[in-house]
Formats: sequence, structure tokens, C-alpha cells
Amino acid sequence: MDSPPRGWPFDIPAVAQLLADGWEVPGGVTVLIGENGSGKSTIIEAIAGRYPRLGNDLVGPTAIGDESPLGSWLSVATAPLAARSGFFLRAEAMHSYFAARDEATGRTERAWDDRALLARSHGESFLAVLRERFNDVGVYFLDEPESALSFSSSLALIALLDTLRAEGSQVIVATHSPLIAALPGATLIELGDWGWRETSWEEADMTRNWRAFLDAPGRFLRHLLADADGEKS
Repeated sequence: MDSPPRGWPFDIPAVAQLLADGWEVPGGVTVLIGENGSGKSTIIEAIAGRYPRLGNDLVGPTAIGDESPLGSWLSVATAPLAARSGFFLRAEAMHSYFAARDEATGRTERAWDDRALLARSHGESFLAVLRERFNDVGVYFLDEPESALSFSSSLALIALLDTLRAEGSQVIVATHSPLIAALPGATLIELGDWGWRETSWEEADMTRNWRAFLDAPGRFLRHLLADADGEKS
């Protein structure tokens, strides 16, 4: 196979490692964590675009290469009896998805308990869609689902992910949420300048940073706001 071209996204360390080493996705729930720009969304979108789904929705890029050329460099192999059900959720695309579902003739009453998705809060609509779409055993891809969810709703999502795992589904989640990453039994993969590596929730940079901030928010904000005031003067 030819070498991938230079430039984005191929110069992202985690992407380069994926192409060089491949990836056998573990069963159950896999959580990708890391800073902005580390490659979480790029990787999850490319894999979702290559997975051979049948009859499911794709909320996000609609074809390989919509967001980046990475998908055309990936080859996804599945077991002969692998489920073909699945769903790719990209949180920032959900509002237009809600509107489209509400406009579908007869669907609102049957799927949404006689209550339009756009008549609910964003988080309520989000969870309603997930509960409906996660009915079948399959492979599911979630890109930053926490952006629509409160603390309590995030706990509801964790319970849903655990149910999916228990029923035999495979889930890959990209997140900045230490709450979602705390799902017991999930495989955590941290992306950064080194590429990617498996880690534990306790050792992840994200967890350490949030703990440090919650222990002493004033220590962080004092320096941050002092720097901002200095720039204004």
C-alpha cells in the first residue's frame, strides 16, 4: 500500500499510529479521550464511515471523505457474523436530525410518545433518539455526546452504554467527559503527542486535570484571569 500523504490529518500522531499499526477494536465500550486536535473525532468518523452498516442512520458525515480523507486509507475487517446494525452520532448535527425526524409523516407519534423532539430540551431529545436507535445489537459510534447532556443525563447515558455492552453491542465513544469515561469495564485510550495508548481512568490526564481544578478552582482561575487582565491593560 502506498504511503499516506503528508498534512492533516495524517500528521496527527494518533492517526499515524493507527495507519502504521492498525487497531483491533476491543469488545464492549471503548472511550477515546484527549485534547482538542488529538484526533478523536477524525478517527471515529473515519471508522464509522467505513463500517458496513445496513439500514441505519448516519448523523454526521454521509460518505467516506466528507470530513477528511482518512477513511479512504482505512480497511475495516469484521467477523463473518458481525452485526450490521449501528448508529453514528455526531452531537453538533443533532438539531437538524431532530427536525427531520419530526417532519417524517407518522413517525413522531409512534417513536416519540406523541411529543415532538424539538418540543423537548436538547438533552431529552438526545436521549430519546439514543434509546430508540440502540434497540438492536450492533456497532455504535458517538462523537462527544456529553455536549447535550447535564450531569444526570450523562449518568443516564452511562446506564444505556452499560446495557448495550451487556447485550453484546460494541460502542466507540469520543469524549471530554470524565463522567462518561468512568464507565466500569470500558477500555480507555488516550490520544496525544505520543500517538495513543491505553490508560486507566485514574491515570488519565483528563481525570487529573479535573480533580485538580475541582479541588482548588481559584488557583486555576486566579492565574487565568490575572493574565487576561494584564493583556487588557
